[in-house]
Amino acid sequence: MSVAGLCEICHESTVEHTCGRCGSLVCDRHVDRRTDLCVECTTDVSDTGRQDEETTVPETNQYWS
Repeated sequence: MSVAGLCEICHESTVEHTCGRCGSLVCDRHVDRRTDLCVECTTDVSDTGRQDEETTVPETNQYWS
């Protein structure tokens, strides 16, 4: 897919990728090639996963209140 313009994160580099989660147009520096997500979405997904692991009660799969 051909995209043109400036990276939506740094506003400097030429766009090379589209984030698979939010659709942001990003440069090589701001894409995680393993997940095809921009660095902002990669951080959101990582933070959410970690938070769920820390707050879930393993025996019941319920969240702490």
